[in-house]
Amino acid sequence: MPFDVLAFQIPRTTGRHQRIVALWLLALAGMILVMVALGGATRLTGSGLSIMEWAPIMGALPPWSDAEWQRLFALYQRIPQYSLLHEGFGLSGFKHIFWLEWTHRLWGRLMGFAFAVPLLVFWVRGWLPRGLWPRLLALFALGGLQGAVGWFMVASGFEADSTAVSPYRLVMHLTLALALYAAILWTGLSLYRGPASAPVRPGLSRLSAILLAMVSLTILAGGFVAGLKAGLTYNSFPLMDGRLVPDGYAALTPFWRNLTENIPAVQFDHRLLATLTAGLGLATAIWFLCQGAIGLARGALIALGLLVLCQYGLGIATLLAVVPVGLATAHQALAVLVLTAALVMRHTQRAPAA
Repeated sequence: MPFDVLAFQIPRTTGRHQRIVALWLLALAGMILVMVALGGATRLTGSGLSIMEWAPIMGALPPWSDAEWQRLFALYQRIPQYSLLHEGFGLSGFKHIFWLEWTHRLWGRLMGFAFAVPLLVFWVRGWLPRGLWPRLLALFALGGLQGAVGWFMVASGFEADSTAVSPYRLVMHLTLALALYAAILWTGLSLYRGPASAPVRPGLSRLSAILLAMVSLTILAGGFVAGLKAGLTYNSFPLMDGRLVPDGYAALTPFWRNLTENIPAVQFDHRLLATLTAGLGLATAIWFLCQGAIGLARGALIALGLLVLCQYGLGIATLLAVVPVGLATAHQALAVLVLTAALVMRHTQRAPAA
């Protein structure tokens, strides 16, 4: 399985220092969850394009003088989003969207600080298990890459006649965020729980791997829904304009373009994947709870069953309400919680150490 190959040597008895490192990693995962929610809010409000400069260090300081506010507003007035969507909303309107994007970027900087400083302390004190140091450096580098990809995504919204970022770059940014989240969460769980010792249930092991893949694929499909603003159309459920499969599903050629560029197809695919994932997740939870799952596996199954039900209902509500910011942001954040439950369930099915 993908995460099983990331194994590193964990002491048989996980001591206090390893627990501290584990809790630090789990806290970092929580910060990424908040970051994903903030990212969703900035996208939904159109705030992501309000800062026209990528200044990793100096950008941490907010503008305090009126001259600096006017300079930043003048930069924003040059891009298509302003002329096509926000022309005339004034400096006060600009400040409103600016602060949300500034908070989003500040949170990313705080995450980098929260990763780097404790990592250095743990390394100096010798608290890191053998083999973990290279992985943590790789994760730190991945976090830096995520920031660069974020700017690469934002820059696509500055192009002519564009009022939003490229869906492909948005999904790339989301994929990296989820990969970083999953790797940090998995590593933290491995440190906290120590080497696997409980026997693996073959059926649950296979289903946990399938569910993890299905949840990930459904979230990425949702990224294309968000990037294309596909949720603003076909605001009925379960049919789409009275049809199960919408008219124009395969309108683009070659066919693969429909999966990422065609609004009817992108929304239908996300609905289908969400339905299959929710059904499989709920069935898996009920079946193995009835089979007597215990411990963390039982908790993960209960959480997964409840979360997929809530997420499915929230997705329908978001669609029927034509994607209000609050519901849509909650839908994006809850998707990460569903992924968390799937990851924890998969983690309980690691093969015991030899």
